[in-house]
Amino acid sequence: MKSEWSEHERPPRLERRYVFTDYPELRSFLNRAATIFEELDYYPDLSFGRDYVNVTIHGYEQGLTDICRQVAERLEALWQDLDKA
Repeated sequence: MKSEWSEHERPPRLERRYVFTDYPELRSFLNRAATIFEELDYYPDLSFGRDYVNVTIHGYEQGLTDICRQVAERLEALWQDLDKA
């Protein structure tokens, strides 16, 4: 897991902020992220403004699951793809 994600124990969750150059770039990221959420059937909490999105991936009573970590890893891969474009 990349260091940009903050892992918390109480309650179990992962948090990350992505910052973009403009709204169209943000929107492209969110549209592509929606596909990830649908494929994994997991929908994190999102809050966003004109040039950023905050992502919170909540775990369960037993903590963070593999699916939680997969969501974070796939978002990170998406971010890396956008960075290279």
